[in-house]
Amino acid sequence: MIKIQQMVVEGIPILGLLMEMGNAPLLVLKAPNGFVMCGYLNMETAEALGDAACMVRGVSDFEAMLQKEVLEVTRKAQELGISKGMKVREAILRLK
Repeated sequence: MIKIQQMVVEGIPILGLLMEMGNAPLLVLKAPNGFVMCGYLNMETAEALGDAACMVRGVSDFEAMLQKEVLEVTRKAQELGISKGMKVREAILRLK
């Protein structure tokens, strides 16, 4: 199953992608200037491509993802003010 959902978080339009993978879902929240991803995706690739990206782990849906703390951050995301330990909801504000 693949679920694509348009949402508004703190006034910012984002696109959520959830794909069932078997043992856990793959989740991405795409904001206008970057994205938040789950542990299925590769931070090294996001860094090499110059993306503003951050990662969370242990999530199973969009709402859980928004409540989590950021565990990893690319340099581009750091330049936007995103840091480890920040809640994803707050990080989304910096990806607008």
